[in-house]
Amino acid sequence: MECGKGQMTCIMGRNGVGKTTLIKNIMGLEIPASGSIQMGNEELTSMPAHKRARRGIALVPQGRMIFPKLTVEENLRVGLEARDDGQRRLPDEIYELFPVLRSMSRRMGGDLSGGQQQQLAIARAMAGAPEVLLLDEPTEGIQPNIIQQIGEVLHKLIERNGVTVVMVEPYVDFVRRFGHHFYVMNRGQVVSGGPTDELSSEIVRRYLSL
Repeated sequence: MECGKGQMTCIMGRNGVGKTTLIKNIMGLEIPASGSIQMGNEELTSMPAHKRARRGIALVPQGRMIFPKLTVEENLRVGLEARDDGQRRLPDEIYELFPVLRSMSRRMGGDLSGGQQQQLAIARAMAGAPEVLLLDEPTEGIQPNIIQQIGEVLHKLIERNGVTVVMVEPYVDFVRRFGHHFYVMNRGQVVSGGPTDELSSEIVRRYLSL
């Protein structure tokens, strides 16, 4: 599997085929039994997760996993710990892309709606200025207008900053609209892949339909 720099690669597949396990292996939260993980020409397979974060990989986990007893701003400042340049000021770009977070900066994370928490989780990852942004089903349980906003924000990050986005995403329409490439997994292996305009109805029927 290859994820192009400055592109959005979408990982698809039915429940239980290994998508989240793949994301955790890329982040360093799990250790692969075989194979290797590379970022450019750099071998990451044996690198621990905290060093991968400093190397420029950020994770937006499934279920958001924000800190409910911290304020929105405190949640965002946690993301600054991944930076290796010593910056401790939140980038203006975060509030530009997610203006709702500025108005709620002093509100507890647990008081936000599901869509707002997902925006907070993405913004927290962005605070670390990542080169690679991993997202595990960021549109799960989110209202359609926020899903649209998430897709647009990710494309802005790609266009402005050249961020590489790798995301687990079950919604075919989202993948076709916002993704550049897709891979379909089945039983822990890639069974199909290519540019998103090649995500055919036959592939959807064979590997994704319930």
